[in-house]
Amino acid sequence: MVNSPCINICKMEEGRCAGCFRTLDEIARWANVGDDEKRLILAAVAQRRGQPDPRLTGRTATDEAA
Repeated sequence: MVNSPCINICKMEEGRCAGCFRTLDEIARWANVGDDEKRLILAAVAQRRGQPDPRLTGRTATDEAA
């Protein structure tokens, strides 16, 4: 299971959420897509934040928080 990147700062700015960096389309699709698609969304979010793609580093957002 892939957890949502939502951090409850839900404000759209420049076409993406200021909290989780997902687009409105990605937020709307999240509950209806599988884990592979969620990982693709998270990779896009990481790029928007300027962070390395966790699929390439082997680290997860949970690892980063620990």
